[in-house]
Amino acid sequence: MATFRLPSVCARKCDRIRATVGSPYAPRVIRTNRYFLSLALVLLMTHVTLKQLRYFDALAREQHFGRAADACAVTQPALSMQIQDLEASLGIALVERTRNGIKLTPKGEEIAHRAQRLLNDVRNLVDYAQHAGGVLSGTLRLGVIPSVAPYLLPQLLPLLKENHPDLELHVRETQTHVLTDELIEGKLDVLLLALPIKNADIETQAIFEDRFLLALPKARKLSGRVRATKEMVEHDRLLLLEEGHCLRDQALTYCSLQQVDDVNTFGASSLSTIVEMVSAGFGITLLPEICIGVEGRAREIKVIRFVEPEPSRSIGLAWRRSSPRREDFMALAKLVDEAGQASLKRGTATISA
Repeated sequence: MATFRLPSVCARKCDRIRATVGSPYAPRVIRTNRYFLSLALVLLMTHVTLKQLRYFDALAREQHFGRAADACAVTQPALSMQIQDLEASLGIALVERTRNGIKLTPKGEEIAHRAQRLLNDVRNLVDYAQHAGGVLSGTLRLGVIPSVAPYLLPQLLPLLKENHPDLELHVRETQTHVLTDELIEGKLDVLLLALPIKNADIETQAIFEDRFLLALPKARKLSGRVRATKEMVEHDRLLLLEEGHCLRDQALTYCSLQQVDDVNTFGASSLSTIVEMVSAGFGITLLPEICIGVEGRAREIKVIRFVEPEPSRSIGLAWRRSSPRREDFMALAKLVDEAGQASLKRGTATISA
């Protein structure tokens, strides 16, 4: 039987990898998992690079060379060349070029799936190595939805700074579907948002319940200490955030309104805008309790609770199931809970019933 011999340069690189993996100074996740040694050897032997896999992963997601190049912050010719080199190294066609973009071949679909798993494993390896020094140290990329960020971050950020001074925090605020996509892609580490999140690759941790309250113009006459009902919402002009915000969907679900046409609605991108509309007498809205301490003060509105069972949303964290930083996220959850309770307490005096 013929013996396969690696080129001398490649063989020396493989020896260095073996030595690194076997070293007592290597991170434990590397020393105890031969998968990464096998991965490194395979990449060297096939001349496949992580850059090529990242570019192909972006192309598989975007289904377009131009958009994939933008996502990778490179020129389209540079990305196209790397894809061609990857196809040559693997010896198979990964994509079919069409007028409107690209289409993955059947083998390309499988390679894309495996490449995404491999890239996730590499990210987790780097995560482990960079954050092995302590809980909530190093870099943390936190995604937050707009109906949570202005009301929890003012309490949460000082707690993080005081308890974890070595943490380098980066915050990204946008809608839920964008955050979950970026979490899966590895652009974010953890999300602070309203649950549930339906994705088998994402793990979640509920932290506290945030009840919804009805906000009315202050001039609106109410008989005594009444509680809000669905009927009060259905017979008025309901002001909601624009489509894409989970708070809008939750409000419509509670009111049993399957379509926006069921009520008069107004789309806004922030709760502050909606509260100003309510204050001016243009309608009513549902507000999460954590925002009352900010949005309910110095405004011409009154806020009342709903009848039992009160509608609510669950505020929690979400992260990739494969992430090695669960200890970090549990520590973060405790501080989020502390910040949440402070936000809820702050708004108590503003609630009418």
